[in-house]
Amino acid sequence: MADSPSLTHTLVLVAARDATSLTPVDIRAARDLVRGAAPITLSEGEAVEIACPAPETWDNPDIGALRAVFAGRGLDVLVTPGHNRRKRLLVADMDSTIVNCETLDDIAAHTGIGAQIAEITRRSMNGEIEFEAALRERVALLRGLSTDLLERAWRDVRLNPGALELVRTMRAAGARTALVSGGFTFFTSRVAALCGFDENHANTLLAQGDTLTGTVGLPILGPDAKLAHLERLVKEGGLDMDDAMATGDGANDLAMLRVAGAGIAFHAKPTVRREIASQVNHTTLRTLLFAQGYRAAEFVTA
Repeated sequence: MADSPSLTHTLVLVAARDATSLTPVDIRAARDLVRGAAPITLSEGEAVEIACPAPETWDNPDIGALRAVFAGRGLDVLVTPGHNRRKRLLVADMDSTIVNCETLDDIAAHTGIGAQIAEITRRSMNGEIEFEAALRERVALLRGLSTDLLERAWRDVRLNPGALELVRTMRAAGARTALVSGGFTFFTSRVAALCGFDENHANTLLAQGDTLTGTVGLPILGPDAKLAHLERLVKEGGLDMDDAMATGDGANDLAMLRVAGAGIAFHAKPTVRREIASQVNHTTLRTLLFAQGYRAAEFVTA
């Protein structure tokens, strides 16, 4: 009789707590599909992990097919190597990842040109328009408007569920955390302070007095700069890329998602979901902690 495959990977199954909960049937189905070991509960009714063989040894080695089995239940499925799961570096996008909105769109929503700018944002985040050109085009439409719009937009910003837990838990475990955004420093500095990020980087909206000039400071922080910050932080920390987790939702996040040891697409645009295998589509940022093997009892919220 042939030896059973070694359990080199871990499947993590997570339920959207506000809509459903994990059942024994869900857990048994996941275990059977990957020929896994006994499940370990990470959060009762919310998350389990199951040691399993490498995906290429499964009867159907397709993470997309596995994900589809549970999609109708509001469950997310991630499969990670079983070693080095707890990452020592987090690099996160801000808009539609750590916060629940696109902040530039929110600025525009107070001006009557919100729909026009939101459409450019949509096309840029889906990779249909080059990021830098799209940013310049959108910012130009703000020329002559009051800087008070920034404060008004800030009042609409909300952290996504799990953002505080993700950043504070990883920091408490000794990880470095960085917020790296194609948005603006006006927002990243405040979001970083709320969550406890070690550092933040973004673009600068230029103003003359209390009036926006319709221009952005140089150099523009786009996909290449996000990747460069990831590479810098890995080097400064004496780490390997396998020690890093990156998360984001748009095409301008792809460069860093491709190379990070754990690159996770978070409620991402279609072009990102087509390329990045590790995805959170139904649940919250808590899932990025479960993917690292943290139990809910270990989460830090304050």
